[in-house]
Amino acid sequence: MHGSGNGDGRRGESAAMATSGPEQPEFLALERELTVLLRRARANQGEMAREVHPDLESSAYALLVRLDECGGQRATELAGYIGVGKATMSRQLRALEELGLVAREPDPADGRAWLITLTEEGHERVRRVREARRARYAGRLADWNPGEVAELARLLRELNRGMEQR
Repeated sequence: MHGSGNGDGRRGESAAMATSGPEQPEFLALERELTVLLRRARANQGEMAREVHPDLESSAYALLVRLDECGGQRATELAGYIGVGKATMSRQLRALEELGLVAREPDPADGRAWLITLTEEGHERVRRVREARRARYAGRLADWNPGEVAELARLLRELNRGMEQR
């Protein structure tokens, strides 16, 4: 802690807080860049959803990715992860089942519950779209060195962790 010469260090703390408040240029720039990134991510999510299946809702793409990464999950777990209610989740899962992308199977840990899993068709379609997306990232970041890409991933992971804790 940097002191101000008065022995208690409080003045230095408030000066540090004043120079790192939300009106500072770095936070304004962060807000602007995140707004652009999120707008583009929403648009891309719709494109990726249609690449998986032309009738797939944009919001359902995140469910498929979650199942691809984590395996079978209960509908309540998926609803919590995505941040929607049970009714919305049931409707989305029903639509995904009708498209042949997910299936329900008994939960081995609790025979009364069901796990939602990707079907083989679902796995294959999600795999193709995710590979194409990574190829687009690689193309757009071709002039970055691998260390810069790794640093961006690390910083985004830290940002996501920080957002989850709030």
